[in-house]
Amino acid sequence: MSILVYIDHAEGQIKKQSLEACAYASAFAAQTHTKADAVILGTPPADAAILGNYGIQKVYTISDASLDSFDSQVYCSVIAQVTEKMSADIIVFSNNANGKAVAPRLSAKLKAGLVAGAIALPDTSNGFVVKKSVFSGKAFANIQINSAKKIISVNPNSFGVKTSGTDSADAESISVNIPAAKTKVESINKIKGEIPLSEAEIVVSGGRGLKGPENWGMVTELADLLGAATACSRPVADVNWRPHHEHVGQTGLAIAPNLYFAIGISGAIQHLAGVNRSKTIVVINKDPEAPFFKAADYGIVGDAFEVMPKIIDAVKKLKGK
Repeated sequence: MSILVYIDHAEGQIKKQSLEACAYASAFAAQTHTKADAVILGTPPADAAILGNYGIQKVYTISDASLDSFDSQVYCSVIAQVTEKMSADIIVFSNNANGKAVAPRLSAKLKAGLVAGAIALPDTSNGFVVKKSVFSGKAFANIQINSAKKIISVNPNSFGVKTSGTDSADAESISVNIPAAKTKVESINKIKGEIPLSEAEIVVSGGRGLKGPENWGMVTELADLLGAATACSRPVADVNWRPHHEHVGQTGLAIAPNLYFAIGISGAIQHLAGVNRSKTIVVINKDPEAPFFKAADYGIVGDAFEVMPKIIDAVKKLKGK
């Protein structure tokens, strides 16, 4: 048995979710006395060797410029070829946007069983069983994979980024047949100077309780102090108080930070579905009956315009500002 991890990277940096996938794969490799390797498509990050810190023994690179633009069909074909060349039995992805686009295709191509959204290492005491969250995190399911090849995508922030192994991983360039892409990328517009929500450890989010975009300064000030990303509920994005890329929830971006501040957000079921995997949730709302309080680890019943300045002052004192 051998394990192959797909490494997601952007702008010369390996994404945190991929480091978590590596830690997950190496932990399972240690448990089953096998090895975990990784594959990087496109121009590899300069620090690819650090994957050894997360238990990866060898990094296979396919440094073709055509792979610098993500295409799920092309990536699926390439990873399938690498899987066969390396005789990998288990392929691990992060359950992020790219992983969700490639893993199901690869599952069909390799006739491999897939568990998307794994939250624990596989249990091999009686077959091969993987635990995952279902119904937007409200329940869990144990899925058994019976196929020879198996694919697992790991829910971000469910396993943790844990170091192990050596200081650096060996790198090896391999060649495969890269199919022509069926779509063409004309341009990519990237948001600069912001912490990506999918990578953020801390998120400060606001809702309609802030009454208008002119009051968003308290959200961004707290986020700046904490080194956090900013987010919002769907109604806020719909009325253009905030850009749509900040919308978190079932119909927006699902996130799992270590700390999530919800300011003036009632906690509708659609919003909770996208943030309930957060490690710690802090809710500030003047309505004591707000549904969000039932999901909160800490709740403050009060007017955000009175509570937030006090929190900001406390954080400033804590940081000596």
